[in-house]
Amino acid sequence: MMGLREITEMLRQALTAVRTNVLRSSLTLLGVLIGVFSIIAVMTAIRVLQSNLEGAMTSLGANTLQFSRRPAIVTEDTDWEKIMRRRRFFIDDVRRFQAKIPEGTAVAARASFATGEASSRFARTPSTINGEAVTPEGFVTQTWVVTAGRAFTEADDEAGRNICVLGADLAEKLFPFGVESALGDTVKYLGVNYTVVGLLERRGAMFGMSRDSFIAIPLGTALRRFGRDLSLAIQVQAPDRDSFDETVEFCRGAMRTLRKVAPGDEDDFEVITNDSAVSQFRTMTQAVRLGAAAISSIALVAAGIGIMNIMLVSVTERTREIGIRRAIGAKKRSILVQFVAEAVLLSQVGGLVGVVLGIAFGNLMCFLVSAPPVVPWDWALIGMGICSAVGILFGTYPAWKAANLDPIDSLRYE
Repeated sequence: MMGLREITEMLRQALTAVRTNVLRSSLTLLGVLIGVFSIIAVMTAIRVLQSNLEGAMTSLGANTLQFSRRPAIVTEDTDWEKIMRRRRFFIDDVRRFQAKIPEGTAVAARASFATGEASSRFARTPSTINGEAVTPEGFVTQTWVVTAGRAFTEADDEAGRNICVLGADLAEKLFPFGVESALGDTVKYLGVNYTVVGLLERRGAMFGMSRDSFIAIPLGTALRRFGRDLSLAIQVQAPDRDSFDETVEFCRGAMRTLRKVAPGDEDDFEVITNDSAVSQFRTMTQAVRLGAAAISSIALVAAGIGIMNIMLVSVTERTREIGIRRAIGAKKRSILVQFVAEAVLLSQVGGLVGVVLGIAFGNLMCFLVSAPPVVPWDWALIGMGICSAVGILFGTYPAWKAANLDPIDSLRYE
């Protein structure tokens, strides 16, 4: 076994050898840097997006699921033909479904009924404001927190009153001199005047898009204006976390029964939860992760070949030094470990720089999606471990060659 002093001396010599040929060493570790940088940058960017999505999806509530016609995340691979064949959810479906759900389980209905212009006596917005219609339970299932004023009541919903609550960003745009003045004032949306009864807490952005530029009205008001054929989503909140999975299965079975889905057939609706949305995002980005891993692998193999090449050159240049060390009693094992340590050091330096640059570059995504930066410690450790493996794998043959040089021939080498 090697002592600590011997290991320290080998590392010192390895560092000296690397510093002796700075340019050559820098060019060699550049390949490792590029390979590690590419995978760390991609994984960091994906982790930022995932963190942003997870934070946004908590808007459903910790124990809430949603039945919808379409999935939570739509991609180019989404089968729109299948989705458009699905029957929409209507208010009568909500009532029949609610009758099957046991007491203590909150059921809400919501609809994104329009996108248009909103205006107040102070300002006007572009035609990009989302219109949301919800039942009173929707404030709970979507974790809407009222910071001023009040939420909707059953009386508001049943009477179809022209009232609204405003998202934080919309309130600031329409009432730039103080959002508190919005309460009791009037906002016009799609040509209809609504009295502001509440203001909502800011929820932040998802993928760089504000989730607070919307106006919400009672579902009864939307049904009175747009008709009972308004397509809805149904939200269910379980009594607690322990009963959530059981509630999901029970509600899914009840929905299949209401929609007359035959046993063995796939659901003709989507069951959306926080976990399912995050899982869908991970599946969606799997191809990106695999592609980054493939590109990085090619770069690391090329870098490993470069390390092997420079180590073979180093063995040739230091043949006389190896002969002297062997002549004064150095063992083959010491020579072997010495050169492997140099190869690992080269690889680790490149890997460390690649990890730092990859994390910094990947976190540029934070500015695009308004999310906090992340440090993927797991991938950083994996990257450094791969660098060590590359150094050992491609440095072993040159080290073995150096350790097996004949001491007499090495001393004669010029």
